[in-house]
Amino acid sequence: MAEIIQKDGTWAFDGDALRLTPGRDKNVSLLRRELGELVVPLGALAGVSFEQGRKSGRLRLRLRDGADPLTQATGGRLAEPNDPYQLTVESDRYGVAEYFADEVRNALLLDGVSPEPVAEYLLPGPSLPVSASAGDGTAGFDGERVRLEWNWKTEDAKSAGGPRTIPLTDVAGVQWQPAAGLENGHLRFLVRGAPVTAPPKYDPNAVELWGFKKDPLMALVAAAVQARLPHPAAEQTVRQDPPVLDKAADGDGHDALLRRLRELGDLHRDGILTAEEFALAKRAVLKRM
Repeated sequence: MAEIIQKDGTWAFDGDALRLTPGRDKNVSLLRRELGELVVPLGALAGVSFEQGRKSGRLRLRLRDGADPLTQATGGRLAEPNDPYQLTVESDRYGVAEYFADEVRNALLLDGVSPEPVAEYLLPGPSLPVSASAGDGTAGFDGERVRLEWNWKTEDAKSAGGPRTIPLTDVAGVQWQPAAGLENGHLRFLVRGAPVTAPPKYDPNAVELWGFKKDPLMALVAAAVQARLPHPAAEQTVRQDPPVLDKAADGDGHDALLRRLRELGDLHRDGILTAEEFALAKRAVLKRM
């Protein structure tokens, strides 16, 4: 058992998983406090590091690509104070931090954990229901549908349509972008059959973010939705597979090829296949017929 207790939080490792508990200090970010305690299985880790500084150091966990819906949804763009996989370490605890990092590294070696990407989420994402208010609206998710509501700062062109309810089955993807410099951020839901043609300020499927304190909380909504969408690795496999006819389709004759055409049509209609991919796969099937 290895443990390090700091104002920023407490990290404990029992050989199988790390338990990350945010601290109660006033400087701990809203996002980390709202996210609460995280249990990270050893198999989700790609590595750990400890960096010393003059006044304080930092423990960092590096997760395997595709293991965590929060990291996936934010694209690694969470600022350091909001990153739950970093811990600020006071200088008088440098020795403890180094010991902690060594224990995790040794466990990764003994268990033979690969740092390669994974094909399924190994962390569950934020608990449900989840809701956040920031920028020009409020976004919530209950596991089945996304709810967007507007405030007095929303552009009339967007608020005129009233609150939005988007079934999860209609969500093809989610984007979270923090404000940076003079550029506003956003939380946007990509809806099947609704191409993105307007900036977040006017998009009824997006909340515009202006760089205020509560903006990072929108990342929790993004992560909760991301956790319940098909894993990116699975989507990539689907995108690669349809243009290649399997052996069963080759041997089943005309009826099997017709079924294949219908399947391809469904994938294209659902937005899984692009028009180009669908055309290529369709030509391959027709050629065999």
